[in-house]
Amino acid sequence: MPKGIKTDKNGRLKSRPQMNDTNLLLTITIAAFFLMYIGAIVFLGGSFTKPQNFMNILNNNASLIVLASGMSIVMITGGIDISVGQLTCLVCMCSAVFLEKYNGNIFEVVLISLGIGLAYGLVQGFLVAYLEIQPFIVSLAGLFFAKGMTTIVSKEPVRVTNEGFLAVKNARVNVPGLGSYNKLGNYVPAYVEPGVIIALVTVIILYCVLRWTKLGRNFYAVGGNSQSANMLGINVKRTKFIAHVLCSLMAGLGGLLYFLHVGSGDVANAAGDEMNAIASSIIGGTLLTGGVGNLIGTLFGVLGLNTIKRIVAALGFDQAWWTNITVAAMICIFLLIQSIVLARKNKK
Repeated sequence: MPKGIKTDKNGRLKSRPQMNDTNLLLTITIAAFFLMYIGAIVFLGGSFTKPQNFMNILNNNASLIVLASGMSIVMITGGIDISVGQLTCLVCMCSAVFLEKYNGNIFEVVLISLGIGLAYGLVQGFLVAYLEIQPFIVSLAGLFFAKGMTTIVSKEPVRVTNEGFLAVKNARVNVPGLGSYNKLGNYVPAYVEPGVIIALVTVIILYCVLRWTKLGRNFYAVGGNSQSANMLGINVKRTKFIAHVLCSLMAGLGGLLYFLHVGSGDVANAAGDEMNAIASSIIGGTLLTGGVGNLIGTLFGVLGLNTIKRIVAALGFDQAWWTNITVAAMICIFLLIQSIVLARKNKK
């Protein structure tokens, strides 16, 4: 027997452990991000060499990380939700008006944000899961409803001057050992905003739910094959309902984090974030057909998406169309990779 070939006690060849589809796509996403970022440090230098540049990617996209995580859960079950960006905008506007015109406090804003997200999730989840209306149609209606409600709450931008809120908004968490020296030779510590901590903790919690709970396994089973899941005794309708409730709840939380970052309500807030959330999920390895996905991959999908935008701007192509073209090309590449993985999965 040649060296390196292992057999069991009966003399039969042992099969090598194979990487599953989720881990394969996760590995590709993480590798792509590190290649892009390291390449930017080596060839572009500048701000990419400073740790704060990476921290700013997190600071500017804490809301998107949460939105994309919720989106990934729905996509794993085979659905989609295109209302999350406009729901984020609605949460921002309601929070701003409540603080500025009704002298509210940050704790009440948290309840309002999560309450709006939960209410949205209950309605949309019921329509999708129990009335079996297509998720795209339901969330499209939700998008227009949120857009109209945002305008009703306030047509004009509302900037918050509430001192309690501003204290939370302006808080910073220093990251030890990752600072840099400015032109005057002074050491400037690297920092993240509180929203980043909340976003990362949320990702960890949802990752654990997907990885180690029965509910998480049900999400994958329903997305992989809903008929087979039903035959196995899984309540498919309830599972889809919970997925949509979680997605909208994450949109409510994402709206709160977006509000903490910008400190104002505006009808243009979070414009296009639903598409960014979908793109981040795809780049992160979540299959559009359902059944495959990983929230760690989604996190790196957000980082990769915004890193490529910064690289394009650093190269001097800072016009909006160049960024859109580059993002489109990136999505196409990852869709091609997903198609290859899907073909491999069907072959099995």
